[in-house]
Amino acid sequence: MTTGFVRTPASSANLGAGFDVLGMALNLFADCGLGDAPAGAQQLDQHHPGRIAFEALGGTGPMWIRCNIPMARGLGFSGAARVGAAALAVVQQEHSIAARSDEILDLAAGLEGHGDNVAASLFGGVTAFVEGRAIRIPVGPIFAAASFVAWVPNVTTSTDTSRQALGATVDLAAAVHNIGRSVQFVAAIATDDPVMLVGAAADRIHQAGRISEVPGAAEAMDAGLSAGAWAAWLSGSGPTIGFMCDSAIAEAIAGSMPDGGHAKILAIDTQGCRLG
Repeated sequence: MTTGFVRTPASSANLGAGFDVLGMALNLFADCGLGDAPAGAQQLDQHHPGRIAFEALGGTGPMWIRCNIPMARGLGFSGAARVGAAALAVVQQEHSIAARSDEILDLAAGLEGHGDNVAASLFGGVTAFVEGRAIRIPVGPIFAAASFVAWVPNVTTSTDTSRQALGATVDLAAAVHNIGRSVQFVAAIATDDPVMLVGAAADRIHQAGRISEVPGAAEAMDAGLSAGAWAAWLSGSGPTIGFMCDSAIAEAIAGSMPDGGHAKILAIDTQGCRLG
């Protein structure tokens, strides 16, 4: 491997109604490299999810991670770590990330237990994970220039615990509603139409119960939408609430958030996993 590192973006998964299918890459990053950890980085031991992914694709020797993705906040920390570390193993063997992207996706999705977040981190932009395949949804200039405002509460969420709390069956009307909203979301992104995005993240399957467990989350969602966001959703299993909006009002949306958390103004990362 040449000098450098592998950079992998964070993700916001589900995007409201697209439970376990849709994902969006964001410009927070996990950087993975070989050798001794530089300043600000962490050496990975055999128990770290990144190290496990690295070795599973044939990586050898010491490796490190440097990351500004908050852990257990619904912004895809573990998925980005797994994708980046697996990609590092591929690069170490003098292969291109793109040439073995299917292997990276299969491994990371298997380790995560779902592929919506890892598909977005691997390929960038907005993706759909469908029966083991990643489908890339084109991101036009309006959404590429838009902002993603994240309200990150001062609490953490366990994805496993959150998923266990979901019901085993889904009401037919709720399923139909979510199918419609997911199609609306994909169509809005593909046609670069923020007006169509309004209401596209409305969910009736998983969000209500999860949001009720996070102090201030419902208030934050209402405040951001009232301030002009096109759409709002629980990011992954939470607790973060994400908003897509015109960049001109991102500061106003961030400023409307309640106490008990902090706001980050981010953007869609369209590059995905790459050499840094």
